[in-house]
Amino acid sequence: MEALFDPFGVVFVQRALWGGILVSLICALAGTWVVLRGMAFLGDAMSHGMLPGVALASLLGQSVVLGAALAAGAMAAGVTALGRSSRLSQDTSIGLLFVGMLSVGVIVVSHSASFAVDLTGFLFGDVLAVRERDLVHLGAALAAALVVAVAGHRAFLALAFDPRKAHTLGLAPRIAHGALLGLVTLAVVASFHVVGTLLVFGLLIAPPAAAALWARSVPAIMLVAAVLGSASVLLGLLASWHWETAAGATITATATALFLTSACAAAARSRLRTPVPLRTPEPPVSALPREPVQTKEAGDA
Repeated sequence: MEALFDPFGVVFVQRALWGGILVSLICALAGTWVVLRGMAFLGDAMSHGMLPGVALASLLGQSVVLGAALAAGAMAAGVTALGRSSRLSQDTSIGLLFVGMLSVGVIVVSHSASFAVDLTGFLFGDVLAVRERDLVHLGAALAAALVVAVAGHRAFLALAFDPRKAHTLGLAPRIAHGALLGLVTLAVVASFHVVGTLLVFGLLIAPPAAAALWARSVPAIMLVAAVLGSASVLLGLLASWHWETAAGATITATATALFLTSACAAAARSRLRTPVPLRTPEPPVSALPREPVQTKEAGDA
């Protein structure tokens, strides 16, 4: 039992645990809609499309979070604008913006002497370096995400399952889509500087995807995703402490492993519940009716 509790006796591990749990709660609120709407590629593009803003803010000595927010906002606005074109699919628009933003970011940070350090911190973060003020910022972001999720629940639900019905009901699908992009942006921006873009994307997708295999309603998916994300943080920190591995990457790997376990369990449950069709036994040959034997009459011979 000491092996389970000893790591959390250290102050920085305690802060890492609380920071990871707050990130898990934020990502559960936003990631549920990302999974239900099939927007995983958008989530990845948003998390990596912040690189130009982070790089410019770092070179100019400004707030990295502000630069990330501006870059993510530009990414969301670009996706919304290009998505209105009937000639381009949403995946094409996201892919073009993703490559463009990432290329600009690499060009900008290549002029910095600390290129490798900045990029490593951007991708992987340092969950063990979470400070008390970071926890305050994450708590404020969670409160804002909760307000957006509750206020836009009805519109998000209609948008996820039937956008045409959302328009018929007067739910303003374009505004709802913009608010949903804002929710995803909030989750990514609020969390990346603490845990890195890879961990944010992992917690944004894996726990809601695992929860969607079992839960029957959107609030239930969010609740199960929050539990799974928090469990990933707890187990990942424990594994990282005892195996001396990178904390953020271990948490992400744990979240992915929980999803794979959930997917295998769901597949096994589906096989058990599928009724096996009964085969009607074939009657024995002796029981089959015999065709009457036609005999020739003597006159026909």
